[in-house]
Amino acid sequence: MSEGAKSGSKLQSRTPEQYGDRYRDHVLEQYKLFVTTSQQISERRQQANNFLLTLCSSLVTLFVAFLSTFVSHRWNVLIPIAGLFVCFVWHSLVQSYKHLNTAKFAVIHELEEQLPIALFRHEWYVCGHGKDKNKYVPLTHLERWIPWMFGTLFAALAVYAVAVPSQDTASSSPPPPPHVTQQVKH
Repeated sequence: MSEGAKSGSKLQSRTPEQYGDRYRDHVLEQYKLFVTTSQQISERRQQANNFLLTLCSSLVTLFVAFLSTFVSHRWNVLIPIAGLFVCFVWHSLVQSYKHLNTAKFAVIHELEEQLPIALFRHEWYVCGHGKDKNKYVPLTHLERWIPWMFGTLFAALAVYAVAVPSQDTASSSPPPPPHVTQQVKH
């Protein structure tokens, strides 16, 4: 096995001897490229979080606007149901990005075994591997709760939309105006 490769690893496709003189240069270039892609994943993750936060906030605003405009209507329940769906998607994305980042950093750490200094691995060590809350709290530990908080809010709004009598079914219509009956004499 060549230098730095873990047992059972699929990282290397060729040994330095098989690859040739430019092996180390190309490993360094691939490392730089891979670190760049991991940064791009983090940016996409943040953009997705911002979009979904805006979408959930907009749905809450829309629900309140519809409620104040149309008083109470059974159709208002569709907005929180859509919000619950968005929260499910959001939670799934957070988990997906967490797994993708974990995989990317495992590859980066393995690549660093072939480089003179393992900066990312050492940074993770200094941060207590994400277990010491005084040193570092991974973003996923915080961001995974946001969809749940919105989900709870949307569930409460759905219950409210269903529980409050709607204009359609409530007897809130005003009584007919009193008629003055005229007696016709024959």
